[in-house]
Amino acid sequence: MTLSDLYPSPVLQDIERLRGEVCRLHAELVRWGLVTWTSGNVSARVPGADLLVIKPSGVSYDELTPETMVVTDLEANLVDGRHSPSSDTAAHAYVYAHMPHVGGVVHTHSPYATAWAARGEPVPCVITAMADEFGGDIPVGPFALIGDDSIGRGIVETLRGHRSPAVLMRQHGPFTIGASARSAVKAAVMCEDVARTVHFARQLGPVQRLPEQAIDSLFERYQNVYGQR
Repeated sequence: MTLSDLYPSPVLQDIERLRGEVCRLHAELVRWGLVTWTSGNVSARVPGADLLVIKPSGVSYDELTPETMVVTDLEANLVDGRHSPSSDTAAHAYVYAHMPHVGGVVHTHSPYATAWAARGEPVPCVITAMADEFGGDIPVGPFALIGDDSIGRGIVETLRGHRSPAVLMRQHGPFTIGASARSAVKAAVMCEDVARTVHFARQLGPVQRLPEQAIDSLFERYQNVYGQR
């Protein structure tokens, strides 16, 4: 059976739209230096259906097209596409299944954020940009192997109830979430940016975390007054 046999027209239209959007957003990972070779992936939830659109496995970034994007269900089973889904699909699917507000998930091995993950150390909230974007430290999630939903479980356990849209999965790398795939990509870009900045600051000497009251005030203003997309 084809997608058109299984889903109504509005869902099919969203799938086609998201295939184009997810494809374009992968170029942002390359643009910002967050990935190498075929590593990394962006996914988006399909509204009104228990489906997601994600990058295929093992396809180079310059060969990605909307048509190469694959569709899976929320148990990571292939629903439509010519290629196998990304090896991280089970993690993405678990997040969507257990965090209904999430519309996009991104995974990279960006070097500075991954270095913090390798140490198993949260990035401390020592600059206002971190308070704005993350509402505090960028937390560390548990170590888990690729191949099932273990990474997704760690993401959900760590970020549920946390203001940060980013988690550093221990000895693996960053995952980010957002209301849309675009907002999750932005979080991945900003995660790497602040991980780099705080690393540089610590080479100069000790750094001091912002007071909690200041973090709360900055986060509230940036998210609800300044306005984000």
